[in-house]
Amino acid sequence: MKNSPDLHKLVLASLMAALIAVGGYLAIPIGPVPIVLQNLFVLVAALLLGSKWGSAAVAVYLLAGACGLPVFAGGGGGLGHLFGLRGGYLFGFLACAWMVGKISEVSGRRPAAEIAAMIVGSLVVYAIGVPWLKMVLGFSYGKALAVGMYPFVVGDFLKIAAAYIIVKSVRPLLHGAHSQKPIASLE
Repeated sequence: MKNSPDLHKLVLASLMAALIAVGGYLAIPIGPVPIVLQNLFVLVAALLLGSKWGSAAVAVYLLAGACGLPVFAGGGGGLGHLFGLRGGYLFGFLACAWMVGKISEVSGRRPAAEIAAMIVGSLVVYAIGVPWLKMVLGFSYGKALAVGMYPFVVGDFLKIAAAYIIVKSVRPLLHGAHSQKPIASLE
């Protein structure tokens, strides 16, 4: 059946979109930007699904939120949340998924490269989210960094470690014990 691989990819991308949404409910409010697990699942989606399907998972998540479904941090939804003070981080997730997936694909899924990709992807989220936060709240860059990045760096390293462990555990189940091919390359 020719459509079977595409259906498989679509189902996995939808599952990852749902997990990203669940990550928003696991929020610790510490200021204008809460600690969430959404970015953990964005990293997992990117490594498991690759740049194309990992980005698709994030796009589905963003679209669901834009349509008003309560998928954003703390159960928020709607265009107000998507374009509100956390919007830069949400759009940053999309860029992160593509970047992490692409680096992983190009590197042949080498462990050091995948860890580096997740660090780069996390920095991409901040590169979009912090200036957005600065603009929306009228903060200086120093203040935006102090409330929108610095408190999250240690947690992000823990999430990167957790994402790597999850991916190393799940990837063999999806691809067979010895395959390191991304979902997107299975035909």
